Amino acid sequence: MPPVFPMLTVLSMFYYMCLRRRARTATRGEMNSRRAIESNTRALPINVEIVQYAKEVLDFSSHYGSENSMSYTMWNLAGIPNVYPSSGDFTQTAVFRTYGTWWDRCPSARLPFKRTPSTFCSQDYVELAFEEPVYPTAVHILETYHPGAVVRILACSANPYSQNPPAEVRWEILWSEAPMKVNGPQARQFTPCIKQINFPTNLIRLEVNSSLLDYYTELDAVVLHGVKERPVLSLKTSMIDMNDIDEDEDEEKFACGMDALNKQFSIVTLREWPTNGYFDKLPYELIQLILSHLTVPDLCRLAQTCKLLYQHCCDPLQYIHLSLQPYWARINDTSLEHLQSRCTLLQWLNLSWTGNRGAISVSGFSRFLKVCGSELVRLELSCGHFLNETCLEVITEMCPNLQELNLSSCDKIPPQAFNHIAKVGSLKRLILYRTKVEQTALLSILNFCSELQHLSLGSCVMIEDYDLIASMMGAKCKKLRSLDLWRCKNITESGIAELASGCQLLEELDLGWCPTLQSSTGCFTNLARKLPNLQKLFLTANRSVCDTDIEELAANCTHLRQLDILGTRMVSPASLRKLLESCKDLSLLDVSFCSQIDNRVLLELNANFPNVFIKKSFTQ
Repeated sequence: MPPVFPMLTVLSMFYYMCLRRRARTATRGEMNSRRAIESNTRALPINVEIVQYAKEVLDFSSHYGSENSMSYTMWNLAGIPNVYPSSGDFTQTAVFRTYGTWWDRCPSARLPFKRTPSTFCSQDYVELAFEEPVYPTAVHILETYHPGAVVRILACSANPYSQNPPAEVRWEILWSEAPMKVNGPQARQFTPCIKQINFPTNLIRLEVNSSLLDYYTELDAVVLHGVKERPVLSLKTSMIDMNDIDEDEDEEKFACGMDALNKQFSIVTLREWPTNGYFDKLPYELIQLILSHLTVPDLCRLAQTCKLLYQHCCDPLQYIHLSLQPYWARINDTSLEHLQSRCTLLQWLNLSWTGNRGAISVSGFSRFLKVCGSELVRLELSCGHFLNETCLEVITEMCPNLQELNLSSCDKIPPQAFNHIAKVGSLKRLILYRTKVEQTALLSILNFCSELQHLSLGSCVMIEDYDLIASMMGAKCKKLRSLDLWRCKNITESGIAELASGCQLLEELDLGWCPTLQSSTGCFTNLARKLPNLQKLFLTANRSVCDTDIEELAANCTHLRQLDILGTRMVSPASLRKLLESCKDLSLLDVSFCSQIDNRVLLELNANFPNVFIKKSFTQ
């Protein structure tokens, strides 16, 4: 018998769903409390709100500054503001390594992983510790230059100052949005509306995406507001936002899907159907193609529907390329164990940002690679602080076909461990940015990995003689196409000469903040004459770059697309015009703090060369 009042039933269900979405962060008792539902006023907390600045920077993925100074480093986020409310480019702020899409348009750019969920767009992160664990009521981010990069704020249940590590570490998203374009580079205090959580925290993580920015974003400080006792949440039932329902639904789907990674699916529990409908009429390959568009959590959920789709969702062909970075907060040893049987054909694996605070053990990582590493070609492990010498040894033994290895910001790996990488002679890409690799290990790698095409040694501060390294590159790495020597402290014209003579296929070279290079030695003109294929050249903060260097680039490097000469005092508008007229493909020219390029010249160049992004930073 049909219900007498079907519309009333539907409305009641909808009303209940709205209340449930609104109260999902409350306790079970609060959700069932009539007072919590019927009250139209928010209960005031009985304790006083605590306001605190970050005490310490615990971890980060990259920064513009040096490992041995405070200028432009993430460590500037600790403590009270240094710059705010002033706007402009200041060395006392925290700056990430990249901005815009320029790094995706150069020879060293890597292909993206498929199946990355649209909700995950983070490129960098920083984790901050505060003195007192609190239930957050607000987070203020003081942005002093080109704001708008922050896309996610998360809170962690683990207390970094506790002597007893928790059995389980939980991360909750306080706020999340897609990247946005902010009009103007001026300073602002960014205070998004955050979600209430059911545990106190003194560990906050900011994730950023700078792809829409015209220049580096600069952060000055982070302020955490919160209370010691959990506030009682009361609901305003008349103020339900339909958008909240959609967002919460997405979060529930994400949580359920990722929890499924940690459960083995039993075919016995799957319901038997006499037919599989139209799926029985589709070719196996076509079903595989359809499922290839699903994310990993979606595959896990779909596998629980029927035997046919279970077989498709567990087919190793669905896991040839696997990125677990978007789910870094939930990946652990159990996740890897349950993925093993599906990853026997794995070729690309992204475990960047995963496994920290004990989530992945050395033994769990080793077991996974022993089963799934034989076909592996690309392995992304940036910011993997669980990695040690045993892990690198397992990688070199279990991954004989490896061509790309990313260890960016894996600063916990001991120096002697990098010797193992020399065993992987098939390597074509090696990223060692911000690692503790030493000279002996690197010389061994260069000697045995002669197929290298892309090498990043940015901010590797433990290398004593970069001239010797450059000489080895010139002798052994003839196929090198991109080289990052950002902030290498002691390379000279001798090393540059060896490099330019031996690696003439170079298309990308980053010599930013290399203080020992002087234009008067002829090192930059030598580069321009020996490397005609250059598309990207960064000479950032080298104040000796002069008109002769620019004119040599204009004459010899006509394929140049990106040039950074920030900080030079010796380049005139006339030489820049020659460069812009000669290099038709030039799209980025950074002349920030170039004393001869004033605003009048900048306006003229922008008017005459509208297809080139000419950047000039400022300080107020």
